[in-house]
Amino acid sequence: SIAMMDMVALPQMRYRGWLRIEDFVMLQNAGSFAEAGKTELIEGEIFRVNAQFVRHAYAKSMLHLAIDRGLRAINSQLVVLVEASVAMPPFDMPEPDLVITEKPSQGGPLSFNGVALIVEVADTTQKFDLGRKAFVYARSRIPEYWVVDLTDNVIVRHWAPGEAGYGESDRVPIGEAVVSMTIEGLVVATGELTALPERN
Repeated sequence: SIAMMDMVALPQMRYRGWLRIEDFVMLQNAGSFAEAGKTELIEGEIFRVNAQFVRHAYAKSMLHLAIDRGLRAINSQLVVLVEASVAMPPFDMPEPDLVITEKPSQGGPLSFNGVALIVEVADTTQKFDLGRKAFVYARSRIPEYWVVDLTDNVIVRHWAPGEAGYGESDRVPIGEAVVSMTIEGLVVATGELTALPERN
């Protein structure tokens, strides 16, 4: 006769799945996130983008104009885009506040390969922008990353990206000119950011 094998109970295991960019785009195109509003993909997880109030929007708009002026002053072929999704395969597609990049040749998300500098404006998201997002951008070898911290009134510059994060960083007070560490000749005036609307 055939001996009956004892049934061995396997320990319960939790499986965590990470969305890839193509999965995220498919779900987005199907309207799966319509009720959530704007979303982005960070390390395979879907994050809802906070509503932008006047203070944040004003800072982003003024900085966009200042960066554009700085690029034009050095006759750069780079462009600055507002809220463009950046594909960083396989698990990341953030939507930074500002992206300095080569001029796109096609629609869809930007390729991280052409990105020179990313800027996030942080009014309430400092911990996330300076922590997890900084790591994601460094791992994708984004050459330079700025966080405009509207609470501490500084711009935190990051450069020298690697697998463990950015190797270098410093803080420039808002109001002073910010010099890019990786885009030769780019100087960005930030004086207009000193007159932000007050928080409610």
